Amino acid sequence: MLDRDTVARNGRIDRDGCLALLAGEVVGRLGVIDGGRPLTFPVNYVLDGTDIVFRTDQGTKLDAGLRSPVSFEVDQVDRATSTGWSVLVTGRLEEVTPFDAAALERVRGLPVDPWADGPRRRWVRLVPDRFTGRRVGPAT
Repeated sequence: MLDRDTVARNGRIDRDGCLALLAGEVVGRLGVIDGGRPLTFPVNYVLDGTDIVFRTDQGTKLDAGLRSPVSFEVDQVDRATSTGWSVLVTGRLEEVTPFDAAALERVRGLPVDPWADGPRRRWVRLVPDRFTGRRVGPAT
């Protein structure tokens, strides 16, 4: 649970709060631009420091996303209480390859468990440049 001191009166969540919320979830949405059109994909992920790491295979995430600006969002809502939070991360995607053997060995040891069917042989990390977050709820 997020410490109340982390959330400012205006509902904004600071960087450390964003990281804490990201660390507590396992599914987020990756946004890429492909041919001038925004596309969003659900991915299972884990944090590696501040990097968001996931597994994939050849396709749009790699073709359109590598070394390009991307976004990543995780949120949680409680419909019964009309409360929730959202974290948005922007940055660039990098494939973790054998050319960086230490990084590849480290990410292969992370608990990234894809839910999607099929092989997920490629390791990708989102290297963030910005974290924003907001908590929402009824006025008190």
